[in-house]
Amino acid sequence: MLYQAYQAHADVMAPLRVLAQATGAFLKQPWPGFGDNLMVRTMAAACELVSRAGMSHRRPPFAIETTVVDGREVAVSEEDAVVTPFGNLLHFAKEGGAEQPRVLLVAPMSGHFATLLRGTVKTLLPDHDVYITDWKNARAVSPLHGRFDLDDFIDTIIEFVNFLGPKSNVIAVCQPAVPVFAAVSLMAAAGDQNQPATMTLMGGPIDTRINPTQVNLLATTRDLEWFERNVITSVPLRYPGAFRRVYPGFLQLAGFMTMNLDRHVNAHVDLFHHLVKGDGESAEATRRFYDEYTAVMDLPAEFYLQTIREVFQEHSLSLGRLVSRGRKAEPQAIRQTALLTIEGENDDICAAGQTSAAHALCSGLSAAKKAQHIQPQVGHYGVFNGRRWATEIYPVLREFIRTHG
Repeated sequence: MLYQAYQAHADVMAPLRVLAQATGAFLKQPWPGFGDNLMVRTMAAACELVSRAGMSHRRPPFAIETTVVDGREVAVSEEDAVVTPFGNLLHFAKEGGAEQPRVLLVAPMSGHFATLLRGTVKTLLPDHDVYITDWKNARAVSPLHGRFDLDDFIDTIIEFVNFLGPKSNVIAVCQPAVPVFAAVSLMAAAGDQNQPATMTLMGGPIDTRINPTQVNLLATTRDLEWFERNVITSVPLRYPGAFRRVYPGFLQLAGFMTMNLDRHVNAHVDLFHHLVKGDGESAEATRRFYDEYTAVMDLPAEFYLQTIREVFQEHSLSLGRLVSRGRKAEPQAIRQTALLTIEGENDDICAAGQTSAAHALCSGLSAAKKAQHIQPQVGHYGVFNGRRWATEIYPVLREFIRTHG
């Protein structure tokens, strides 16, 4: 009944949000002797906050139309290179098609769409041929397509890496660090000719026993049955994925926002003041962030529960016990794929040390093929987005790929 209760609330609030949006639009019109009134601007700002008080379950567009390659602006188009029921391999094809290092950017399947990495893609595009895992909202996937769990995630990564062929470079952001690490380990053990040239793990939970965060503690202080009883629900009848068991995106968003509630409340208070003052540039920056942040997707229940168990409760990969479809993931088998780990000093989702634990596990990899970077003064989001990502972290990653790719 959890999803049904949420949907009923959303349905009740929808007309109010539409009314607030229409009223705000009316108040913002430049009516003579009326539009620049402080009270009117205040009312319009209040209407906008009411109209924005909700979530979207649709993927926002990437809206990346051009990039600059060697000082020349080139057009960018999106192409589905591989289509699967739960996610596509999306290619950002560039006009001219000059050969560049192929990069598979693995987005988290953790409640937000792959567009959360829009800034990451924009930064990578000038120097790389970029592909991204474009995961689908589980509530839009018919139960006829079956289940999707952590093993399916690992198999999907192997499929996508094989599609890109040899000498590709894989970058995992946050949650997929574990399945990507497992996938590359399995490919190495099998002697796969398409093993990636480099693997970059960014803010990922390779070993959550190190510097455990609030997220890690939540996963370990309750048993798996608690999660299944309390956060797993069924998709309502109105959607294509009706009756599919999911971990709803609205719960994930609520959890993230609760962790930093003061920050989010202050951001909306600031938005209100920017609107009243007419500071459009500052208001637009906040709008863009929350348009993306409040666009949520549901996760297949079996994927969520298996991830909780294997990654956060049993630490299967870091303890050498992760088995996927009868295949044991052995990081020590990795000898060809160079490893770079990137962490944020102030990351409160995946603390510093959890990702770099991958280096000790890759005992068969030479020191010359290992590198790590801890970025000062950034949290989780800043590891892959924002000014420091573009100016301080990305140059490290670019040079690593140039050296080993």
